[in-house]
Amino acid sequence: MTGAAAYRVDTTSRLAQWRIDDLAAASYRKSDPFKIGLWNWHLSVEKSRTLIIRLYPEASTLTKENPPIASFMIKVISFAAGDRRCFVHPDVIDKQLKSSEDFVWTIEVPLTGKFIVDIEFLDIKTAPPDGGEPCSIWSGGLTCSQSNHMAIALLGRMLSEGIQTDVTINASDGSISAHRAILASRSPIIRSMFLHDHKGKETAAIDVSDMSIEACRALLNYMYGNVKKEEFLPHRLSLLHAADKYEISDLKDACHESLLEDIDTTNVLERLQNASVYHLPKLKSSCLLYLVKFGKIYDIRDEFRAFLQCADRELIAEIFDQVLGAWKGF
Repeated sequence: MTGAAAYRVDTTSRLAQWRIDDLAAASYRKSDPFKIGLWNWHLSVEKSRTLIIRLYPEASTLTKENPPIASFMIKVISFAAGDRRCFVHPDVIDKQLKSSEDFVWTIEVPLTGKFIVDIEFLDIKTAPPDGGEPCSIWSGGLTCSQSNHMAIALLGRMLSEGIQTDVTINASDGSISAHRAILASRSPIIRSMFLHDHKGKETAAIDVSDMSIEACRALLNYMYGNVKKEEFLPHRLSLLHAADKYEISDLKDACHESLLEDIDTTNVLERLQNASVYHLPKLKSSCLLYLVKFGKIYDIRDEFRAFLQCADRELIAEIFDQVLGAWKGF
């Protein structure tokens, strides 16, 4: 790897990988800036008898006034003489990073040949300017902020207090009362159900046996503009299913964007399958990038083999196209 490519760091929303060819002894290399969250970052490697790795945000007004508080996993994968070795640093939790001296990792084993520096950000927080607990920058964004408006808050009260409700939602393990007008305005499928199946009735019911009561409550709170991060995040896949089923396009988009933010080895295969089922191209591409280009298939070999036994042929073909492309490019 020569020229500009030698300093480039490849990224997804939370993952960064720097691929380095043979690094001469007594040498130093600093990466180009790469963006994760709100900040531009740098990696540097210094090789002598040991390998010294640093991760730090680029010096800026933002870094000075609002330094990131990062939680991440970092490892080095070495490919020397056909032998793949992996060195893993203990997880770093809530580490404030301001300068190149705030995170320094020394690997005592001398490395030769190609290697990859792999960083997976678990979370990045910032401290409020007026004090208080640090808050994650990945906390739901616009999905949650609308509930701060007074009109939306009043709609939330109508739902939570059951004010003038006229429809019952029957989930798999309970029921919730809601308002036909709001549900019909949010979903063309539900509007059609009311027009054709419940015309003239004072009360109505909708059966959603494929959702738990908690997931159903999160769905309704989203439709009323009152969803909170702590109920949205755990139910994203159920909400994605409901959004597709009832043609709630903005909810489908919100789930899609949120599922892109925290892909990891525990969920990548499930998300890849859902990306295929619900036709989510960005999520599918990100999952394949994570698995193939970033080499995470090696970390979940057994799970991946089991996944291939039940995945559809078109998806399997796409995976192997990506694998072949990665082999040619490295």
